[in-house]
Amino acid sequence: MSKEELSTPYYMCDESLLRANLEILDYVQKESGAKVILALKGFAMWSTFPLVKQYLKGCTSSGLHEALLAREEFAQNDKNLEVHTYSPAFKDEDIDEIAKISNHIVFNSPSQLFKYSKRVKKINQKISLSLRINPEQSSSPKDIYNPCGVYSRLGTTLANFDEKVLEHIDGLNFHALCEQDVDALEDVLKAFEEKFSKYFKNLKYINFGGGHHITKKGYDVERLIKIIKDFRAKYNVDVYLEPGEAVGWETGVLVSTVLDIVHNGMDIAILDTSAEAHMPDTLAMPYRAMVRGSGMVGEKKYTYRFGGNTCLAGDIMGDYSFDEPLKVGDKVIFEDQIHYTFVKNTTFNGIKLPSLVILREDKTLDVIKEFGYQDYRNRLS
Repeated sequence: MSKEELSTPYYMCDESLLRANLEILDYVQKESGAKVILALKGFAMWSTFPLVKQYLKGCTSSGLHEALLAREEFAQNDKNLEVHTYSPAFKDEDIDEIAKISNHIVFNSPSQLFKYSKRVKKINQKISLSLRINPEQSSSPKDIYNPCGVYSRLGTTLANFDEKVLEHIDGLNFHALCEQDVDALEDVLKAFEEKFSKYFKNLKYINFGGGHHITKKGYDVERLIKIIKDFRAKYNVDVYLEPGEAVGWETGVLVSTVLDIVHNGMDIAILDTSAEAHMPDTLAMPYRAMVRGSGMVGEKKYTYRFGGNTCLAGDIMGDYSFDEPLKVGDKVIFEDQIHYTFVKNTTFNGIKLPSLVILREDKTLDVIKEFGYQDYRNRLS
């Protein structure tokens, strides 16, 4: 099947670009001694896991369902691949199964740790326990993505740290970054060490969390490696990194079609995709997704506003200009739409979910998943 034959909308992951990201992350592992695990919240295209697990050491999940996916599709039949599970609060009905399928459980608070530590150890004697820390230092660009913001529920602050947790844990975790460079990590790490290094003595590992923009052009990989090596030598601990976005960064696109063009003060192109349903971070962040062949407003001769095919007035992708006028049936390609897109998309308004496609390294196309009415209906009652 050729790209011209594919029905839009669809997300297309380029396997060769994904491998290139994985090779960068693997280089960090080999040079620093850290373990890099995949954060499923950012990238969970499990049809690519046969490739991903050639490089990464496991997955980090955010609850039972992600942990099941990690165990079934990533770490099954390989004892060297790890499943880490964290939740702001675990539920009684989930914790036993999580304990069975996880190598590591990360608790958000001392109270949750004390509540469940004996229980999970009884189920899985080999399981490793850790506590998530809030170092109260972050330069996250938006409050919605800032886990160390005012009144954050994520992680334990120094004021709420209970030294009795040290009887139960093997490690500490912090997650304070969002699409950030290594200088932001240095600032967080400084605050983390100042507050908590007195508790590192008998720990086996420290998890540096996610948000590291390692695969972005210009990221100082060598500086990251040095920071990790110095930290490991200083405290004699293992280090984990758990990127999601850095795995899927710039590995693929969302392809849509122009359905109609209307005029109301400006030309508006209505697409068969949706910012609200299919690329929600463009509204939540917010940010302007790049469109292939486009320019800023007025940069090129013909300017259009792109709108989604839902009834939400604010379902707008942004304004883009082109050298030639658009017409109904033209394809519109949104760049970098593999991470934090289909893991968060919805069937709002009954709009069809984009298909999932992989462009293989031999340039063949695999349509991995197509969606229809049943996917919408079965989420309702």
